[in-house]
Amino acid sequence: MTSKPLRDRIQRLKREYDTLRSGKGSLLVLLEEAEVAESVYNSNAIENSTLTLKETEKILLDLEVSRDVSVREVFEAKNLARVMAFVREKVSDTELSKELILLLHEMLLTGINDHIAGRFRGSHEFVRVGSHVAPAPEHVERMLEDILSKYASDHEVYDPDKIAHFHLGFETVHPFNDGNGRIGRVIMNYQLKRLGYPPIIIRDKEKQLYYNAFLEYRDGPRHAKLMEKVLALALMESLHKRVAYLASASITTLSDFATQSSRELITLSNAARRKTIPAFREKGVWKIRTDYQPDSE
Repeated sequence: MTSKPLRDRIQRLKREYDTLRSGKGSLLVLLEEAEVAESVYNSNAIENSTLTLKETEKILLDLEVSRDVSVREVFEAKNLARVMAFVREKVSDTELSKELILLLHEMLLTGINDHIAGRFRGSHEFVRVGSHVAPAPEHVERMLEDILSKYASDHEVYDPDKIAHFHLGFETVHPFNDGNGRIGRVIMNYQLKRLGYPPIIIRDKEKQLYYNAFLEYRDGPRHAKLMEKVLALALMESLHKRVAYLASASITTLSDFATQSSRELITLSNAARRKTIPAFREKGVWKIRTDYQPDSE
């Protein structure tokens, strides 16, 4: 369970976010659209895509990249961006369901592997992730239905923690032959947005902690502490960014802020990673609002 101090910090940020976003829906859409390339890049990079962020941006803009890239990686970028756009449009009026998950998977894999797009693993289709062998195909649909039912009926668990638990369960079942990680991360954002939170980015640079969260869950008695931490920190960063923009704050890079405020950049960078200051990343660069007072935290 996410610690009470961290839950309190998230809830304070969420209240500020809710207050500031009133009447500013168009700005929130612009912020989310501007994050698409970064979100697509990171999610695909976690799955070992070789595309850089700049190449991903060019592909999504239908611009030519400076090297030969595989057709598959081009489809992976464009299809995932299309899935994210679909989620933005449908999240307010469509409950998460098995049918929706299948549709998202079909959109993701169409043109990449049409034979497996939009369907669960079938007879004799076994998958392995590292040392984890996913459940046999004949159990997949029932197990996914159980996970969905538990998520929908559990009103006692702190919402972000509940999403972390769902993600761990979904990836452990690994219902598809391919695309499980990317669909799982899309679902996380679908769930967050249904609950009024902004979307998050699980970053490739921090994937070791993300991977370790699965090891903790699978190798122990279903511990979810690490995944709860991964989600909570990513959510705080997303809220920090949106609060800064919604407040019309002046924003600068963390390095420039360090110079202007006579602070040690390494100290600020460490605080940014711990989310103890309201810093956030854009295209991998740490930024912060210029009116932030370090001594206020």
